[in-house]
Amino acid sequence: MIPFVNLVAQRNLYREELEKAEARVLDSGSYVGGQEVQNLENELAIYTGVHHCISCASGTDALELALNALGLRPGDEVIIPDFSFISPAECVYRLGGVPKFADILPDTFLIDPADLMPLINEKTVGIIAVHLFGQTSAMEILRSIAKSHGLWLIGDAAQSFGAKRGGKHCESLADITITSFYPTKPLGAYGDGGALFTDNADLADKLRKLANHGARSRYFHELNGKNSRLDALQAAVLRTKLKHFDEELKQRQKNAEKYNQFFSQFPNVEIPIIDSENTSTFAQYTLRSKDRNHWLNIFDQAEIPTGIYYPRPLSRQPCFANLSGQMKNSGAARACHEVFSLPVCAFTDVEFILSQLKKKL
Repeated sequence: MIPFVNLVAQRNLYREELEKAEARVLDSGSYVGGQEVQNLENELAIYTGVHHCISCASGTDALELALNALGLRPGDEVIIPDFSFISPAECVYRLGGVPKFADILPDTFLIDPADLMPLINEKTVGIIAVHLFGQTSAMEILRSIAKSHGLWLIGDAAQSFGAKRGGKHCESLADITITSFYPTKPLGAYGDGGALFTDNADLADKLRKLANHGARSRYFHELNGKNSRLDALQAAVLRTKLKHFDEELKQRQKNAEKYNQFFSQFPNVEIPIIDSENTSTFAQYTLRSKDRNHWLNIFDQAEIPTGIYYPRPLSRQPCFANLSGQMKNSGAARACHEVFSLPVCAFTDVEFILSQLKKKL
């Protein structure tokens, strides 16, 4: 059975390094926070070129922490792409804010800057740009819009840690950028984990407090925070994988190019389009087709796993039923009916997948 993300092969290749790192933590007696986590934060900050990295318990927690740090209040409106995982909208809604769903660009599936303008009003406080499928939103345009209207800008890099736009890491392009270390992400832990990136020292200090019960020092709580800390064992795993991350990204890109060459010959399927300013981490290799069911049936016959990210726009989720009447995002709706993703991680045998697929075509 072909795994969608081959974490077993990855562990087998790095086994000796991982076991040494894991033993280092287990033998230290320091399992939450501590030097291992500090070292990871320093290494992530250096890697991304951002001044401050704050680790936390998950990518979703990172979003909630960012919203709290930026002062989201009940009734505030936040613009979010309608084609995304639920976390950005969920966090805004849970904190009492109102998600306003913008449509997406038809080629990259990223938030459409032109669709933001009609959504901005006196209640709007910010924008969350989701860097989907491994490539970065048009942050220079979004930042200009945000600045001209006095809004903050969050980058959601849960799928795009390590991606670049205009030669700059996506983590450096917003007031706060978050990422997820869920195991199947391009840089994944062996459990949940997340991080926030910012060049603003005051925001960094506030984020650290919020993630640690609102405290900088023990039993002195300046803010109403929460418990959202990264385990040292996860930090050790991530530090080990970070050493190999760039070479894995290169292999993901090679795998994507093999797919591109193969699927380009079929008129009823569209290969991923990467913005000329972007480099993609290919968190997913996502095709689109009006004949999606036809293709899914072929992949199923060839025993090749597929995934649909995402089958329904956020504005049409039942939990946002009271908001959906105002949303008519045809681009997001079309994408939900046409996209499907294939295995693309650095340990995916794309040539074998294509050989199996050819037998069914």
